[in-house]
Amino acid sequence: MKPILQVALDFVDLSRAMKCAGESAMGGIDWLEAGTPLIKSEGLNAIRKLREKFPTKTIVADMKIMDAGRTEVEIAAKSGANIVCVLGAASDATIKECVDAAHNYGAKIQVDLIAIKDVKKRAIEVEKLGVDYIGVHCPIDDQMRGKDPFRELKDIARHITIPIAVAGGINSETAADAVKAGASIIIVGGAINKSKDAKKATEDIKRSINQLKKIKTILFKRGSEKDIAKILMKISTSNLSDAMHRQGALKDLISVNPGLKMCGQALTVRTYPGDWAKPVEAIEIAEEGQVIVIDAGGVGPAIWGELATHGAIQKKLAGVVIDGAIRDVKEIRSLKFPAFARIISPSAGEPKGFGEIGVSVNAGGVKVFSGDWILGDDDGVVVIPKNRAVEFANRAMSVMETENRLRKEIDEGSTLSKVIELLKWEKK
Repeated sequence: MKPILQVALDFVDLSRAMKCAGESAMGGIDWLEAGTPLIKSEGLNAIRKLREKFPTKTIVADMKIMDAGRTEVEIAAKSGANIVCVLGAASDATIKECVDAAHNYGAKIQVDLIAIKDVKKRAIEVEKLGVDYIGVHCPIDDQMRGKDPFRELKDIARHITIPIAVAGGINSETAADAVKAGASIIIVGGAINKSKDAKKATEDIKRSINQLKKIKTILFKRGSEKDIAKILMKISTSNLSDAMHRQGALKDLISVNPGLKMCGQALTVRTYPGDWAKPVEAIEIAEEGQVIVIDAGGVGPAIWGELATHGAIQKKLAGVVIDGAIRDVKEIRSLKFPAFARIISPSAGEPKGFGEIGVSVNAGGVKVFSGDWILGDDDGVVVIPKNRAVEFANRAMSVMETENRLRKEIDEGSTLSKVIELLKWEKK
């Protein structure tokens, strides 16, 4: 079977889905999928509109059926769907009902094995029920945690005979690997539906699967722990705050050196107002690339200045965050060292040695632990708990990619309110 490229139109507004579908169709897309968010938001009218606009394309309805199989397949097929998706977690009776109903209306059934523990076992079982396709799916929430969508694909391909569809963070660099692993249908979401140019993105991925060649992409990739710093340097604190549901931002701390970006893991310091002994000692302890985060009670006098900054630069530290006061701002700016503080004050305190290094601190109203990830830019500072850094870094990349697509649609002559249909989504 020649590899098939399917785009998942996972929008919540039909107008945006249709626009992306049109661009991807020009790029040579094979199958158009009415994604689950689109169907939930716009109903089966989304399928009808896709069928009307693209009469010769295969339309997939990602219904994620769990019960009432006959009814749901029937209404999707009558609306124009060629393929209807049912969850592998559904009962055998429901899946068989879906198969029977699909045959009555000339449609086909794909079983989505999302969240199934023993994927190979269930794939073998549902093939015997007469389904047409198996879908191996790495959920979005798992992708954000760095999981591999192809891990089980090769083994499944050796045990079933029907075509396999694969989904989960696929882009122009990984699509060829999916085909090599045994997939016949390559389902792509964000790499097309978040792209500024969905036509070109489709063409690139199509070429990748036909030529079995990786095509480099900067975006639409999800990383693991080793990639955290690289990902964070691509995004903004605003992207990160959105990804973290508006949590993690340190309140009322400003950039002393506008235009500089800061990223690294925290080394925490708790000190008393004006006592700069522990902050300076922390420079000696800190490792290359760390950010020193100092809780000085949010008040002056200054506990950091030019000379401490020179030492931090010698140690190749990534920056300093001070819930308290800083001084020598002109000199620190000339050194181009990322520094964030609550207060700028010419007065320094005395090195009395009170406080601790490496303990949990409160900075800008947020509890910070050594090892947490810190991102700072002109909008402020955001802290990510160490144990969720991979997830939130990946989610922030997704936010940035989504905004890239929105920006492109706005710049074509619209406004944010119109593009996202704001009035429709105001809480009732």
